[in-house]
Amino acid sequence: MQKIKNIVAALPEPEVIDLDALRGSIASGEVEMVCVLGPTASGKTRYAVQLARELGNAEIISADSRQVYRRMDIGTGKDLSEYGPVPYHLIDIAEPGTQYNVYRFREDFAAAASDIRSRGAFPILCGGTGLYISAATSGYDFASKKPLSAQLEQAPDKVFFIGTLVSREVRNARIDARLDARLREGMIEEIKGLLNEGIAPEVLISYGLEYKFVTQHLLGEMDYAAMREHLAIAIHQFAKRQMTWFRGMERSGIRIHWTEV
Repeated sequence: MQKIKNIVAALPEPEVIDLDALRGSIASGEVEMVCVLGPTASGKTRYAVQLARELGNAEIISADSRQVYRRMDIGTGKDLSEYGPVPYHLIDIAEPGTQYNVYRFREDFAAAASDIRSRGAFPILCGGTGLYISAATSGYDFASKKPLSAQLEQAPDKVFFIGTLVSREVRNARIDARLDARLREGMIEEIKGLLNEGIAPEVLISYGLEYKFVTQHLLGEMDYAAMREHLAIAIHQFAKRQMTWFRGMERSGIRIHWTEV
């Protein structure tokens, strides 16, 4: 019997970002926003903060579908200490138990970007939620029945996309290490506290992987070891789906400048 090989998609070629050229494009108005994107555990937040400091007078708009929620810190990986003095937006703006969505995000993004520009600062969009990034940068019409791919026929004007590139092996190792750290730091206790607030288990489960598996563990549906194992595998798979989305953006005509961080 012929063996079926596990084919792994090749990574894009990395490049060195020319900051002087980028500054020139910003000064001339050719670039009105930088978007830093990448899969989970690729170092995108740290890179965006470093870029904001190097560009000067820049502020970060988060494109993360879960970091909008207050008191959901460890499970969403906010790592707010990474921002230092760099201002950030669209984090801690909704209460747990509510359903924040891409429609609200697009409105909040537009307001944040307008506020940043009104003060003479420069916006950097940073995140890994592909739908939110596309909503903010593509002009996607949600009232249209056309699929997203059909509406991304050309690259968005005046947005410079930077992708944080990391190998699959390194990414998965980082995911595992970060998961264990978050479990030690109290992720289970954080989610237990949300349940004690009266937030329904099915709502927490809808918030994504960490909340799904830890809630199931707290409900007695799986033991700790099974929870940790299933969660790690699920996050690996999620990171792969994120890269699939971003490569799909490229196939739609968007130029992403991938760089190793």
